[in-house]
Amino acid sequence: MYKKILAPLDGSPLAECTLAHLKEVVTGCNIPEVVVLRVVEPLSSQTVAAYAEVGSGRDLLSSAEQQNREEARKYAAEVVEKLKKDGVAAEAVLVNGEPAEQILDYARKNQVDLIVMSTHGRSGISRWVMGSVADRVVRHAAIPVFLISPQGCRVSA
Repeated sequence: MYKKILAPLDGSPLAECTLAHLKEVVTGCNIPEVVVLRVVEPLSSQTVAAYAEVGSGRDLLSSAEQQNREEARKYAAEVVEKLKKDGVAAEAVLVNGEPAEQILDYARKNQVDLIVMSTHGRSGISRWVMGSVADRVVRHAAIPVFLISPQGCRVSA
């Protein structure tokens, strides 16, 4: 049924809670391909403004963006290596932009059959202020989305 799973990760331990579930689905359903997607978000307007106030702000801003991208690349590569050691055929992909938009866009353009991602368990004002990437993905995805809540981290191996 599923041939390609998209696993978006943001680098947080909560996002990594999906990995145990992902391995179970891949093993149980003989999934041939997993894409670990790491979206590199643009620096916040406050960060950009702070760099602009510094004399050589452009150079520092460029350096910070490059460092963010390199850290994201390294993180995604490490996750893929762990998955491969567990027998999961995985690859890492990095994209730039707003997370929900990039997740949906990648899934649409790359014949993804299932998205496996975590929620961060925010509610109330923090969810309103920060938004919910998972909520936007669920509402706009044309394919199934398997959401893992923070409580779902407690998976026995």
